[in-house]
Amino acid sequence: MFHWDRIHKHEENVENDIYDRVHEYVLEFFQVDCVEDLTQEQIDELDNFRNNDLNEHSVMQSGFSDIINQWENDQEYENE
Repeated sequence: MFHWDRIHKHEENVENDIYDRVHEYVLEFFQVDCVEDLTQEQIDELDNFRNNDLNEHSVMQSGFSDIINQWENDQEYENE
């Protein structure tokens, strides 16, 4: 029977690659140094793109979700 040892490691590598690609593109597009430097308006643009332009089954969905979640978590931390 077919078996793939440690497939979770390959999945993790793919997820990390997606995050890195989205992260790099977003920072370059908005000309900021880090996710924390994005504005609410820019995050709203990313969210709109993710929900309305990007296919719901796109592998890139996770990268945009991670960026948005990271920004939201940083905002919550700053407001505490």
